[in-house]
Amino acid sequence: MSEFETGLPSVRLIQSYIKDKEQVEIKLLTGDLLAGRIFWQDHSCICLLDPSETQILISRPAIAYLKPNP
Repeated sequence: MSEFETGLPSVRLIQSYIKDKEQVEIKLLTGDLLAGRIFWQDHSCICLLDPSETQILISRPAIAYLKPNP
């Protein structure tokens, strides 16, 4: 298992979204579009809280893009 690299810019940016409880939009490679706020991340997954506070576990390789949602 690879170590989680907290020094990477992408990891730090996602950590700032978590800290600030910022709303994000995540598009998956399947074309699905998810919105909510990131609850936590690890080296293989991101946990998104949708508007109803349901936790959605997303595999990092499944993500096409992630961006702040104004």
